[in-house]
Amino acid sequence: MDAMAAPLRPGLRVTSGLTIPDAELAWRFSRSSGPGGQGVNTADSRVELSWDVACSAVLTPEQRARLLDRLASRLVGGVVTIAASEHRAQLRNRDAARERLAALVAAALRPPAPPRRDTKPTRGSKERRLAAKRRRTDVKQLRQRPRDV
Repeated sequence: MDAMAAPLRPGLRVTSGLTIPDAELAWRFSRSSGPGGQGVNTADSRVELSWDVACSAVLTPEQRARLLDRLASRLVGGVVTIAASEHRAQLRNRDAARERLAALVAAALRPPAPPRRDTKPTRGSKERRLAAKRRRTDVKQLRQRPRDV
């Protein structure tokens, strides 16, 4: 193998334990809007990357349930779609779409944060808050007109 050859990408690596096979990824290409000169009307540089979450063979039932729950607003028929058209080159848009899908799935698979436990304010924080209120009161008192007693 040549030392300068690009590493083979058998799939889209999401986490250390999850790699989406290329066979499960569906690509669509279309013309991108925006600037691009003469090439904008001929090059299909816009990329749409779709992955069927509901029918994926690489997900455990727990992962599938978590993804379907957390990505519910982005799913259409169990399929998540990422569109990328920020670059003028199709290859760069393909890489951007792959990165965004991997980040989206990784974020959705993260376990939920532990529930927040309520804590009481410390005595020092209560005293500092009340002292600050007294200072504000004094400042506002000094701004008032002097009263004749």
